[in-house]
Amino acid sequence: MILELCKKAKEASVELAELPTKVKNEALHRMADALEKNVEEILQANRKDVEASKRKGVKEALLDRLILNEARVAKMAQCLREVAALPDPVGEIVKVWTRPNGLIIGQIRVPLGVIAVIYESRPDVTSDASGICLKSGNAVILRGGSDAINSNLAIGRVLSEAAVEAGVPDGAVQVVPVTDRSAALELMRMRGYVDALIPRGGAGLIRAVIENAKVPVIETGTGNCHIYIEEDADLDMALKIIINAKCQRPGTCNAAEKVLIHRNVAEKFLPVIIRHLREHGVEVRGCEETRRIVPDVKPATEEDWYTEYLDLIIGVKVVDGLEEAIRHINKYGTKHSDAILTSDFDKALRFIRGVDSAAVYWNASTRFTDGNQYGLGAEIGISTQKLHARGPMSVQHLTTVKYFVLGRGHIRE
Repeated sequence: MILELCKKAKEASVELAELPTKVKNEALHRMADALEKNVEEILQANRKDVEASKRKGVKEALLDRLILNEARVAKMAQCLREVAALPDPVGEIVKVWTRPNGLIIGQIRVPLGVIAVIYESRPDVTSDASGICLKSGNAVILRGGSDAINSNLAIGRVLSEAAVEAGVPDGAVQVVPVTDRSAALELMRMRGYVDALIPRGGAGLIRAVIENAKVPVIETGTGNCHIYIEEDADLDMALKIIINAKCQRPGTCNAAEKVLIHRNVAEKFLPVIIRHLREHGVEVRGCEETRRIVPDVKPATEEDWYTEYLDLIIGVKVVDGLEEAIRHINKYGTKHSDAILTSDFDKALRFIRGVDSAAVYWNASTRFTDGNQYGLGAEIGISTQKLHARGPMSVQHLTTVKYFVLGRGHIRE
């Protein structure tokens, strides 16, 4: 079955690479309209998934990523329309230069080909990934988790039918209809068919993909994100930023998981921030110094510093200063999103340069690491690696370049 999906996607990708921008944009608008028109069917399918997850005892923060409602479906539709409004990267001339012998050499953007996406929980990924891949001229094969299978199939059918009606080749958008692990493993090994594989999910999923994939992988997602509070930080601002970064949507990869605080303000600020976190239902785990200042904090283990909780849990550590904060983040972080809160430009610049992450913030919440928030349109994931793409990936990041060379009878001597 996976082989047949891949063959169909490969055939579609050839036609997609040359599809006019006008056709792609029309398809994206029709897909958005179809989501809104079929919202009740999508929500009915989603209710089945949510009820099944509740019976399994899935945590509330993770359940939030699964749940759809009319507003979230409308947002999915709006994201597709925003992607349609983005410049088409396919065919863009990146650079042109002339050699001394008269040869004209240039680079032009082209699609990657067939993109496979393996993801967990979030059915909005089905829509976002479909739109981004279509706009960038790529076919997409979507393999979601078992917890969202009904939602993904419903969304995928609606999107695929609307795209085909607009002139997109059949096979451009496909959802794997089974949740067997063997199907995912087979998809990971489809060399010659899948040009890039993007995993979206927790550390376990990403590790499984990296260990088993035989196709190129763009690593995304895991977010052990930190906020460091310098001794000169505006503490009222720090309170607002930490509560937002941890509590707004704790199940997302850009939610704050750790707070590091300068020793000189720990006595003053720790009791305040811990009280506010607890008022928002957050369990606090702290280092020895944190527990000396607030004794009823649960002790943090070495494993805690590495952990992406995706839940209303946060780790707190007192540090001696900026250099220790940077070392801690680079050791325990996942190269996703980290922030410094300070009034000192030089300290902020040192942090921005020193922290090895895809997104580094000064006096702002890590929750902004998002394609839409960056003005890129919908994203297919947050890349935490350094090759090919890094940070929020939108349409331009699903292309590569090829060279074109223009001569006038040139031969090499």
